[in-house]
Amino acid sequence: MLIAGFPAGAWGTNCYLVAPAAGEECVIIDPGHQAAEGVEDALKKHRLKPVAVVLTHGHIDHVASVVPVCGAHDVPAWIHPDDRYMMSDPEKAIGRSFGAQLLGELTVGEPSDVKELADGARLKLAGLDFSVAHAPGHTKGSVTFQLPESAEVPSVFFSGDLLFAGSIGRTDLPGGSHDEMLESLARVCLPLDDSTVVLPGHNEHTTIGRERATNPYLRQVAAGLGADAPRRGM
Repeated sequence: MLIAGFPAGAWGTNCYLVAPAAGEECVIIDPGHQAAEGVEDALKKHRLKPVAVVLTHGHIDHVASVVPVCGAHDVPAWIHPDDRYMMSDPEKAIGRSFGAQLLGELTVGEPSDVKELADGARLKLAGLDFSVAHAPGHTKGSVTFQLPESAEVPSVFFSGDLLFAGSIGRTDLPGGSHDEMLESLARVCLPLDDSTVVLPGHNEHTTIGRERATNPYLRQVAAGLGADAPRRGM
C-alpha cells in the first residue's frame, strides 16, 4: 500500500493520498489550506489517479482545497452530514471573530458532487476498503477512516483531529465537546488492535498500543472503564 502525506498551508494540516500501489487509483484525505499544489505534485510523483476526496471533518484547514481538487479531477467529496455546512460557511464552524482573522481571501464552497458519510459505512474506493466511524468531539461530524490489516502492512487508522501522538484534538471551537471526545476515544479508539498505525501523529506515526501506554487521554478513558475497557491485540 502507498500512503503519501504532506503538511499543507499555514496550519500544517496533514493531507494524504492513499492507493494500493504507485501507478494506480487513489483516495485523497483532507486536502486543506493550500493543499492543491501538493496534491498535484504527489499525483505526478506516484502516477496516481484520484477517484474521491474523503474528509475527516469540515474545518477550513481540512477542506479549503476541496473545490479545486475535486473540480480538477471530476471526483466527489465525502463528508459527514453534520459537518457539510462548514464547507460553505467556515466562519460559523470556527467562530466569527476567529474565522475573520484566519479566512482572509480564501474562496469557500461545496464541490459539485458531495456524498454524505454514515457511521459504520464501508467505502470501497480505489481498490481500498475504508471503515467509517462517527467520532464527534472535535466537531459534531468528525469521522475516522480505518484500513484493514493485510499480509504486508498493519491496519492504518486515519484519526483526523480525534487522536494524535500523546494528545487529542481541541474541543473549544463551535461544535466541540470534551465529553464527546472522551466517549469517541472509548468507543472508536480503545477497541483497535495495538499494532494499528495512527495517522497523523504530530510529525511521526504512532500506534494504538503506544497511545494506550503514553497518551494521558486514552489512559484516562481506559481507567474510567476499568475491567470493561475494550481491548484487542494483547
